[in-house]
Amino acid sequence: MSESYERERQNNARLDELSAKVSALRGVTIDIYDNARAHEVIDSTSETFSSMGTQLKGSASRLGRMAASGNKVAIFKLSGILIGTVLVLYYIWRLMF
Repeated sequence: MSESYERERQNNARLDELSAKVSALRGVTIDIYDNARAHEVIDSTSETFSSMGTQLKGSASRLGRMAASGNKVAIFKLSGILIGTVLVLYYIWRLMF
């Protein structure tokens, strides 16, 4: 009988070791998943800013062409946009610091 108890004790010890390894592996898997989601958010944000930059460049070039043609309304629009952009950037900067 003592031999069967010894085997049962060894099986339980090995089962506990296996359970600890599975728990550690689960923790690593969760960390990998969280890291991958963080990279996905960073990539999405980068794409958004890239798209915004492209749209801003297009708008600026169109306004520049209108201003070059001597259209006074276009010059006022361009001035307003530039002043508005500076004010928004200043406000954001003040919030950060």
